[in-house]
Amino acid sequence: MIAGKKMGIWLDHSSAHITIFEAEPAATQDLESTKINHSNDHGSSGNENITNNKDQSKQAEYYKKLAELIKNYDEVLLFGPTDAKLELCNVLKADHHFDNIKIDVLSTDKMTENQEHAFVAAHFSK
Repeated sequence: MIAGKKMGIWLDHSSAHITIFEAEPAATQDLESTKINHSNDHGSSGNENITNNKDQSKQAEYYKKLAELIKNYDEVLLFGPTDAKLELCNVLKADHHFDNIKIDVLSTDKMTENQEHAFVAAHFSK
């Protein structure tokens, strides 16, 4: 891990926009959560449990992909409109590989890419 590497991640439950704070101009990388097709489910409780388990598995996989990216940074800002940022933060706090990474969590609305870059730059420029 290179000292001083900083990353901002705007995320919700379906996608993440990753902004690296070391490059000018800032670059954004997108990561999408895997979608599940529920069209074959007929509403029985057995199918609902299977669907819920699949959803949780896909969400865990999504957070794992983000965690792999975060491992390479010293400071990370998680932000966005949903609880996904808090869920990811809890996943990271439960893993001791992330003990030395400073993680900030802030609530925001949906943003344009330029707004995300400015928000990350303002946060890390303090």
